[in-house]
Amino acid sequence: MLEIFLKTLPFFGLIGLGYGAGRTKFFTAEATAYLTKFVFYFALSAMLFRFSANLSFSDIFDARLAAAYLWGTAFVYGIALGVAFWRAASVEVAAIEAQCAAIGNTGFLGVPMLALLLGQEAVGPIILVLSIDLIVFSSLLVILVTGSRDGRMSAGVLRTVGLGLVKNPMIVAIVLGLLVSAAALPIPAVVNEFLTILGNAATPGALFAIGASLASKSAERLSVAGWLSFCKLILHPALVAAGAYLFFPVAPYDAAVIVSAAALPVAGNVFILAQHYGVAPQRVSASILISTAVSIVTVSVVIALVSV
Repeated sequence: MLEIFLKTLPFFGLIGLGYGAGRTKFFTAEATAYLTKFVFYFALSAMLFRFSANLSFSDIFDARLAAAYLWGTAFVYGIALGVAFWRAASVEVAAIEAQCAAIGNTGFLGVPMLALLLGQEAVGPIILVLSIDLIVFSSLLVILVTGSRDGRMSAGVLRTVGLGLVKNPMIVAIVLGLLVSAAALPIPAVVNEFLTILGNAATPGALFAIGASLASKSAERLSVAGWLSFCKLILHPALVAAGAYLFFPVAPYDAAVIVSAAALPVAGNVFILAQHYGVAPQRVSASILISTAVSIVTVSVVIALVSV
């Protein structure tokens, strides 16, 4: 446990460094926005493309592994929706809260951290988790929010979902990488070196950007944010573990990877979506702040447990 904690500490140390830079205004909100864009569109995309180009589709997609993660994630998503409706929240607010409870920071935190902590063999399952989060649950959020506002499903909603997927650089990078792999196209050494150098900037850049963005977050609606953080850090990995070990048994190593991914704190892109749709951004902000702070301990505990 202590060994795992010490290994994760440098990652959260980079987040803390970014938080300090943002809190002291040494790193402005504008600077954070541009750093996030660099990581999102360039560094992380280069990393994902290089990973995917060296994997086959079968290395990433495993039906039982996907079912185990989908089962656990859908379960906690449903719990968060149910509790929100019990509090008489609207469909929009309930959908945003469910997103906080179920979607972790796999892109910015999970890909670089888990690949280093658990080994390169973890890359395939991590990309699977990231793809499910982006394709299934981000699309579900758009459908619920937009559909509730329109009062019905329409072609416009589906078009919005489709465009969102096509414009997401992480999905594009993964798909292009898999196409290169499927076609058995060799990547020239100079191109591979370029992708490696650019991709290596993803880890420090993403972690620093997470911290700097947290500096602008406020901790309001603490009771709801605390509940959502509990869902994300405790319930989500527990339910994914139930799926991976009991209902859809998979290889222990693969199960360890997806459970560790499920233990990650609330994703920053949930706040972007909440802000875009004007739905409970302060609640999401507080959930990201609390879950990220607490995950310094909980992520280490979960990784230690599944590593056994």
